Order: sequence, then structure tokens, then C-alpha cells
Amino acid sequence: MVIHLTAIHYVYLAFIVFIMALLIRRRDTTMICVAGIMALGILATGTLSGSVSGVFNSFVYATKELMGTIMIISIIVAMSRILIITGINEAMVAPLTRFLRTPALAFWGIGIIMMVTSWFFWPSPAVALIGAVLLPVAIRVGLPALGAAMAMNLFGHGIALSGDYIIQGAPKLTADAAGLPVASVMEASVPLVIVMGLVTTVTAFWMMRKDMKNGTWRDGLVSIKSTGNVLSADGKADEVNVVLPSKVKNGLALVVLLLFLADVVAMFVLKLQGGDATALVGGTAVLILIAISLLAHKNQGLEKITAYLIDGFVFGFKIFAPVIPIAAFFYLGDAAFTDLFGKVLPEASHGIVNDLGVALADSVPLNGAVGAVTSTITGAITGLDGSGFSGISLAGSIAQLFAAATHTGAATLTALGQIAAIWVGGGTLIPWALIPAAAICGVSPFELARRNLKPVLIGLTVTTVVAIFLI
Repeated sequence: MVIHLTAIHYVYLAFIVFIMALLIRRRDTTMICVAGIMALGILATGTLSGSVSGVFNSFVYATKELMGTIMIISIIVAMSRILIITGINEAMVAPLTRFLRTPALAFWGIGIIMMVTSWFFWPSPAVALIGAVLLPVAIRVGLPALGAAMAMNLFGHGIALSGDYIIQGAPKLTADAAGLPVASVMEASVPLVIVMGLVTTVTAFWMMRKDMKNGTWRDGLVSIKSTGNVLSADGKADEVNVVLPSKVKNGLALVVLLLFLADVVAMFVLKLQGGDATALVGGTAVLILIAISLLAHKNQGLEKITAYLIDGFVFGFKIFAPVIPIAAFFYLGDAAFTDLFGKVLPEASHGIVNDLGVALADSVPLNGAVGAVTSTITGAITGLDGSGFSGISLAGSIAQLFAAATHTGAATLTALGQIAAIWVGGGTLIPWALIPAAAICGVSPFELARRNLKPVLIGLTVTTVVAIFLI
């Protein structure tokens, strides 16, 4: 397939490079994203008014796309407030303190629990299920909030999602595009997922410990602080706690855990995934918030329910405010561009990002080593829209292209492209994609992306080298 790149493609690519450079340097990207949207709008519509309108419309589009995540985070934070003020969270996490006694055990323990949970129910619901419970334990034993976010993020959105061995959504998409059986792609991905997971998590942990030892660690806390006793959306400690009898507190802690366990069982029995699974967790959290608020605050319960929800939504939108502009720009790389500016791309186009990926594959020589490198780079580029899944079909198609030319390694190349796309776009490097873990831990998604950058890039490099030997 031949794609003719236009000025829109080149301008989009130029802004991608600029934005990523700013993210690496920890500079704010809002103005550059708005400038990028305006530039694309002028090229697409030819009018200043269309370009200016495109800025607002792209913000609306991004907000709609992110609304489910905003809602679940806001509701979980609101529920966490009442659990912490009543001390129920203390009763919930007490049994776990016997196992997570050191920062290292907390990092690896949270990561492994997140990985196993994500295999069955995908990472976003898993973050909601375990984040609020395990974070206070991790902080109590000395693991920074950002370290806990890294563990949940790398093990869940990285290792678990890139393999996706239980739900099998990712390997099915890539296998279908490459014309291969799903089983062959999954089998080929096992050594690559293991290498990527080990290299990335070990590197991240080593860098964290080194920076903490040298005093150069930045925890990136924003808007929310966990002191082990109180969780506040404005970062201020709330000392007004509600005293409940020990038996009542312990009983409610057990009920909360059982309700979320029932959610897990329901997800498995009813085969709920993605948004459906997240909705179940969110609805359960709302019911828990209402019931405990009425019990704890009695006559003031009705007003307190609203207050907690307001607190949660203030937190949610405060966290997402700096993310919406950059998400709006990157969403233009996919279907959003046509939705907002009309059909101005070439007829054969499948979106700006996918067009760039195809053009890259068409511009390099075809052999095994170059095929592996190109599969990784193409997968990473298609992941820049923050989805991870939107471009993995392209990764499968490009793997098929190189395999046909070299007559080797179709399944390995397909798995490699899948891993690169999901690790970049599924929620470890793109700030708005990793918001669930960042928000639950109360850290900046941009700081989390920065901490993940070197480990993920090192992991992708090593994994690509391993893939070259496996082809």
C-alpha cells in the first residue's frame, strides 16, 4: 500500500518531535499542542476561523474520550475519602502490612498483584480495584507514591497488557492483520514479553533506588496527598475523622473487600472487559460511598455524600486539565482528524499516525534485522495516540510485509510490533494514557511518564535485539 504524505503529515510529525522533546525536558506542552492543532486546522480548512474552532472542538473531543477515566478516578477518590476519614482503609490494609514490609517488597508485591489482576480484567479496572488499598501500605513502609505508580503502571499497562494472554484482545488484532493464528503470535510473544518486562522493571527499580539514595528523587506529588491517615483532593491534611467502633469498622472493611471481590467474580462470569468492567467498579464505589456516608454521618449523611462527590470531581478535573490539550492534539492522529476537519487526507489514508507508520516501513530496506527495528519503531509511533490498540493492526500488517520479503519471523515481528505499540501507547509513556495509576497515587502523570521513559526505551532496545536473534 502506497501512502502519499501531505503537508499535514509532516507538520504533525514535526509537532510530535517538539512535544516529546519538551516532555523529556519536563516543560509544559499546552501552548505547543494548541499551536499544533491550529496549524493542522489551517492546513485542513484553509481558514483561520476553522482553525480556531478546531482548537475548542478538539478539546471537547478529547474530554469525551477521556470522560470514562475522569469519572472512575473521581468516584474512587470520593470513596477513598470516606474510607480514610472513618479509618476503614486502615482495617482493610492491616493484613497486607505483614507481607509488604520494605520498599522493595512493596514495589515488587504491588507490581505482581497488578500484573495478575490485569491479565484477567485489564489494567484500568485493576488500578481502581487495588490502588486505593495497596497505596497506603506502600507509603507506610517507605515506597514513594511515584514508585507505587510505576509498579502498577509497568506491570499492568506494560507487561500484562502487552501480552494479554487471558483476554487475548491484543494478539487477536495483530494476528488477524498479519494473517497468522492467534496462538502463534502469543507463543512468539512469550520470550519477548519476559525480556521486556524484566529489563524495564529491573531498570526502573534500580534507577528509583539510586535516585533515592543520592537524594535526587522527585516524587511528583500533585493535588492529593496520602499521609497514611487522610486523603485530600486539595493536598491539605483533613484531621476531622469520624470515630467508628472497632467492630463496625472491621465489619465494613470486610464488606468493602467482599463487594470488590464480587466485582472480580462478576467480571469473570459475565466476561466484562474494559469500560464495562470499569463501570462495575465505579458503580460499586458509588454505592459504598453512599452507604458508609449515611452510616458515619447520620443526619448529615445526605449533604456529606454530595460533598465527597464534589471533592472527587474537583480532583479528577484538576488532574485532567493539563492533559486534555495534549490528548486533543494526539487524537488528531487517528479518527478525530476526519471527525473535526473533514475528509482532507488522501483517499487511502487510515489516519495521520498510521500513514506515517506505513511510510516508514516503505522507506527502509527489507531484511530481518531492519524488519525488527522497523516493527519496534512503527509500533511505538502508532502508540503515540495514547491508545495502544489503535495501531497494532498496522503493526501486524507491517510484520507481514517484512516476513513476506525475508521469509522468516512473521509471528516474532508481529509480537514485537504489538509489544512496542502497547508499551508506548497503552499507558507507560503517554501522559494521558497512564492517568489511572498516576491519579490513584496522586502523582503527576507527566512525572510518571518521565520516570518510565528511560526504562521503557532500554527495554524496547534489548527486546528488539533479542527479537533479531529469534527471527
